[in-house]
Amino acid sequence: MNENRLLGLAWISPYIIGLLIFTAFPFFASFALSFTEYDLMSPPQFNGIENYRYMFNDDALFWKSLGVTFAYVFITIPLKLAFALGIAFVLNFKLRGIGFFRTAYYIPSILGSSVAIAVLWRALFSVDGLLNSILAVFGIEAINWLGEPPLALLSVTLLQVWQFGSAMVIFLAALQNVPQSQYEAALIDGATRWQMFTKVTIPLITPVIFFNFIMQTTGSFQEFTAPFVITGGGPTYYTYLFSLYIYDTAFKYFDMGYGSALAWILFLVVALFATVAFKTSKYWVFYSADKGGKNG
Repeated sequence: MNENRLLGLAWISPYIIGLLIFTAFPFFASFALSFTEYDLMSPPQFNGIENYRYMFNDDALFWKSLGVTFAYVFITIPLKLAFALGIAFVLNFKLRGIGFFRTAYYIPSILGSSVAIAVLWRALFSVDGLLNSILAVFGIEAINWLGEPPLALLSVTLLQVWQFGSAMVIFLAALQNVPQSQYEAALIDGATRWQMFTKVTIPLITPVIFFNFIMQTTGSFQEFTAPFVITGGGPTYYTYLFSLYIYDTAFKYFDMGYGSALAWILFLVVALFATVAFKTSKYWVFYSADKGGKNG
């Protein structure tokens, strides 16, 4: 038994070592650094809660980037989940060549987070890009998609929405597991297609909706590549997400102490958001083991 235990530990030791070195140590080190003034060139100097005091009282860019991040998340997540569920619903039908379309719709999820796609997206929405060329055919003047504040945020948001493939696949798996007997019973009762979707399908897949909501929201709060490559945070900080502010503070201005404090605020925001989501899920998430319409 001891030999098997040692053998098992040996097999998982690379993962444990990697977890300790690349995750656990930076996690706790950043917390310690958040109470210091540290520029990478000289030893960290403890300054108490000065970083946090300055952040909440004097740093206007902190509130600006945090507000932009919330706007980005609140626009992106509903659109992305609704689009993913709608496409998954269509792809759930048994049609000829449906396997090809399932693959085609999933591909953007693989490529969307790459720098190359972000560069392509920037070219697509530029003043002389493909999108304005199409609008010119219909006599519409070129739109400065990346130069106008609301449009710039929308342009960045659409890239995240376009990456709906992973959520779509999970929704598709959930839809395929909905018992046909539930639909047959609804048809006997005279339910329409829309009523079956809202009264049967949606309640039965709420656990999957909740899972996708948590995963996509967590990822959106940490989004970096798209705004960094497409707009660089402009114009006038209207796409300056919190992750960009952390990056600029820590790696552009070498203020690692303040950057660590910002990173911990982002961690707390995501943790608080997830906690509220889990606490409120009991009111709208229904599991198959529920009895009498109550959560287990």
